[in-house]
Amino acid sequence: MARWAACLPWPLPALLAWAGAWLVFVGLQRSAPSLAPLWAVLLACSVGVAASLWARTWWRRSAIALGFPLSLVLTGAAALPAWAWLAPLALLLLVYPINAWRDAPVFPTPRQALDALAGRAPLPAKSRILDAGCGMGDGLRALRRAYPQARIEGVEWSWPLRLLCALRCPWARVRQGDMWRADWSAYQLVYLFQRPESMARAGAKAQAELAPGAWLVSLEFALPDTPPQAKLRLPGGRVVWLYQKLPPPAAPGCGT
Repeated sequence: MARWAACLPWPLPALLAWAGAWLVFVGLQRSAPSLAPLWAVLLACSVGVAASLWARTWWRRSAIALGFPLSLVLTGAAALPAWAWLAPLALLLLVYPINAWRDAPVFPTPRQALDALAGRAPLPAKSRILDAGCGMGDGLRALRRAYPQARIEGVEWSWPLRLLCALRCPWARVRQGDMWRADWSAYQLVYLFQRPESMARAGAKAQAELAPGAWLVSLEFALPDTPPQAKLRLPGGRVVWLYQKLPPPAAPGCGT
């Protein structure tokens, strides 16, 4: 679905999401007339919020998620108390917490993007791997394809996305939390699919916390001013960047 949505020209994804939300709202009003209007609105809004997960930018995500409730206000199609219009905003903030707005949008890792990773960054069995900002779990699935014997974990700030990820990846340990406050020192590999603006921060965190020999892997965006140990070129021009933290240089001997 994500690849299909990404191929649609803007604003067609927004129009389709709004139409889907209206279909749900009208369908509920007709098929379940005893259902409270507020519940019909919330269920229809959830369609827009779910569709917004695949948008690349925050303004597009907001446009997709807020299109239905705004159009509902303009048309007056539902008689609701004034406070009820805070419900769509609350739903949006639940999925997209404010302190996660600076991180990457929820855009999934392609299924086969990391298939060749183990050949360039070999890890022992039972190594711990972290998907920092795991979203809906596509990165976790790609990591499992590459490292089937590893212990794969994910951290995600949004509670709804964390729950969805845990359902999709029951074999992974997925927790709710801030990827920037999580301790990376116990992991042999940390995987990211972030914004370009976040990469300097990621590089500094990796340098401060990763153990010597551990890997930082980034899909699409490179660390600034840092040469990679390797890179994988994917169909379509995307690149997977591999950075290994090297051990500090040995201290000179007494006779040198």
